[in-house]
Amino acid sequence: MRLFLRLGVLSLIIIQTTLPALWAQTFPFRVRLQEANRQPVVGATLRLTSITDTTRHLYTISDTTGLAAFQVQKGQTYRLLATSVGLKALQRVVKPVTGQSVLALVMEEDNITLQTVAVTAAKPLVTQEDDKTIVDPEPIANTSTSAYEIMEKSPGVFLDPDGNVYLSSTTPATIYINGREQKMSAADIASMLKSLPPNSIAKIEIMRTPSARYDAAGSGGIVNIVLKKGVKIGLTGSANAGFNQGRFGNQFAGINLNNSQNGRTAYLNLNYTRRNMYEEIQTNRRFSPDSLLRQDAYTTFPAHTFYAGYGLGFELNQRWAIDLDGRFSWNQNNSQAGNDNQIIQLSTGRLLTENLNQVSNQNRILSFSQGFSTKYKIDTIGSELTTDVSYNLIGNRGLQDFTTQYLLPIRPGTAGDGSFDNLRHLGAAQIDLKYKLTPTIKLETGAKTTAQYFTSESAYFRKVSDRRIPDRFRTNTFNYRENINAVYVQASKGFGAFLLKGGVRLENTNMYGRQRVPADTSFQINRTDLFPYVYLSRRVAKIAGYEVRSYLVYRRSITRPVYDYLNPFPRYVDQYLYETGNPALRPQFTENYEVNISVEDRPLFALGRNHTRDIFTNVVYQDPNNRSLAFRTYDNLGTNRETYFRILAGIPPIKRYFFVFGGQFNYNDYSGLYEGRPLNFQRGSWSFFTYHQLKIDRRSTFTLNGFIRTNGQLQFYELSNFGALNLSLNRRFLDDKLMVTLTANDLFFTNYYQFTIQQGSLSANGLRRSDTRRFGLTLRYNFGIRKREERSNIFNIESPEKAGN
Repeated sequence: MRLFLRLGVLSLIIIQTTLPALWAQTFPFRVRLQEANRQPVVGATLRLTSITDTTRHLYTISDTTGLAAFQVQKGQTYRLLATSVGLKALQRVVKPVTGQSVLALVMEEDNITLQTVAVTAAKPLVTQEDDKTIVDPEPIANTSTSAYEIMEKSPGVFLDPDGNVYLSSTTPATIYINGREQKMSAADIASMLKSLPPNSIAKIEIMRTPSARYDAAGSGGIVNIVLKKGVKIGLTGSANAGFNQGRFGNQFAGINLNNSQNGRTAYLNLNYTRRNMYEEIQTNRRFSPDSLLRQDAYTTFPAHTFYAGYGLGFELNQRWAIDLDGRFSWNQNNSQAGNDNQIIQLSTGRLLTENLNQVSNQNRILSFSQGFSTKYKIDTIGSELTTDVSYNLIGNRGLQDFTTQYLLPIRPGTAGDGSFDNLRHLGAAQIDLKYKLTPTIKLETGAKTTAQYFTSESAYFRKVSDRRIPDRFRTNTFNYRENINAVYVQASKGFGAFLLKGGVRLENTNMYGRQRVPADTSFQINRTDLFPYVYLSRRVAKIAGYEVRSYLVYRRSITRPVYDYLNPFPRYVDQYLYETGNPALRPQFTENYEVNISVEDRPLFALGRNHTRDIFTNVVYQDPNNRSLAFRTYDNLGTNRETYFRILAGIPPIKRYFFVFGGQFNYNDYSGLYEGRPLNFQRGSWSFFTYHQLKIDRRSTFTLNGFIRTNGQLQFYELSNFGALNLSLNRRFLDDKLMVTLTANDLFFTNYYQFTIQQGSLSANGLRRSDTRRFGLTLRYNFGIRKREERSNIFNIESPEKAGN
């Protein structure tokens, strides 16, 4: 806290001492906006973007005489964008000079009539803002039933069946909601994303190499899902309902309301989802030198979800704004699993043993999140001070029943039951200062603290005759505490054709875990680490009016083991497999180097390398005391050098059609020890994705998107080729207020894979697939008056659905 106060005082001193110098190097530049009849354009939004540093934006609003004023730097060239409701967007390249009179510009009337429905102009599907790639989810939301499906279809984002999200690396990315990290497992995050309605997302920010401003625990990058807030003019909203059907069906319905007036905004989002799906996993594992264990598991996942999102925003004056936002969800997630186990003698092909495990789970998950943030605009050229405080609560109560029937040789079966109760509290507080020391130098600094408290209790019993006997192998109780404190500072400066940004982040980690049942064990980790970041951009050339820039990035990051990875207590999976944590597990550190080329800050291709030491991953070992048993754990295996190449290409709308296509190649080279023996593992894989839209007529749009992954990899598992092709058809009715969407996801049922693993004494192969092929119908009705969105004619990957005729 003392360090935080010192940073704040230092920042205020810098502001006071540098403000006169700042104004001394700038001069006023004035623009007057008029309509064709010479009437002033009142309340228009104007933006100036520096040609030499596209990260610098100046904003202002025209007054009652149509006059707008900026403070600009001498000798600089800017791109001016002016927008106003009912008028066509106006763009000019300007080079202000000292003593220049007012620049008069005329804005033309838009020939689109604004009715009681949203009339939306061209908006990019994929754009780049500094170190972030922005995905506009609206076209994808029309063909999706949840935020999880939007993520699956977003260009350049890949999800595995466990819910992990991958960007450039084969290390999973970290998931944020509204800029706040979600400290949950991949399965919990996947469940949360499936509860978010698709039309609740404003944008998806993809940060493959986040700067020092962001948490260092993001070796695989960061995906920030920004939820919609009430930002439309007046009272607007939409009601939606739909379903899709595979082997099982999903149904959903919801309503979204937005209100904005007189500097106040509010929104409310309500949604109900009923879903079901199946997953099938077939595995063949060498059980002994002359026997094979064959397992065929089939699981269904019926669920009900109620979701509510809400928020309030207030602009107290031209400098101060505060926001209050929250989410609440209640999930009833159940599962029914059956696992047929057979042991076959390889030399004769004879079936030696067969049994059937059946497991039934009932989970009730309550999730609550509340955030409060403030923003103070220090000046008109982008300097600001922001604070953010948030609290998250996730509670999970569950019941489990399990039985085993012995079919060969026949003998009495076994049964049992259990209950578990998990509760997670997560609080975070953060303050960030962005300040323009000069028009070409920007300083960023801040501090953050997070505190997490997690408790887990489980009680299991075996059924013997009519008695319930405590099962000590499955029963446990533990507490876990985590506190991470961080401070950072970084600065950027443009000089000539170059833009340099450098920074450093200091993080202090404190982790404490204690298991109370069945044995009293504990561990404690306290460490402090430094994470540098360097970003260099250079303007290379200008081709056909588009600026080509190159980028060099260096970043150091950390991946910390969570409690489940550290807890040594053995957890029962089936009679042939259990899992346990490793208290000696060390965090892994990754150094990332990347060079890329962009056109108008739109990424074209990138080449990079991740060097990770003390890499830890999920491994399966044979039990040294029982060859018929295997256990799953986490272990530090050595180092990994991952080289990747990424390319992205597309065309803006050409009348009715546009597309985007991308590909990524990853090559991993592991070296270390596995079961005490040398490990050398190399694997190269390709991932391709594409997105197409064809505007059939003014009201109808056809969309195709898909991906292919060849020679895929999941940790040390080698995957077969797999992919998916998705189709959709949109049609608007009732004066464009009603949208009807027909969808076909994974049309050819190719989104499944075969896997093999051959490491140490473990030799296995199998198949994994789920209920991915689905056909659906979605209805969405819009009401109210919405603000026209800004047009952009620079090189973007845009959706013709938003481009009008």
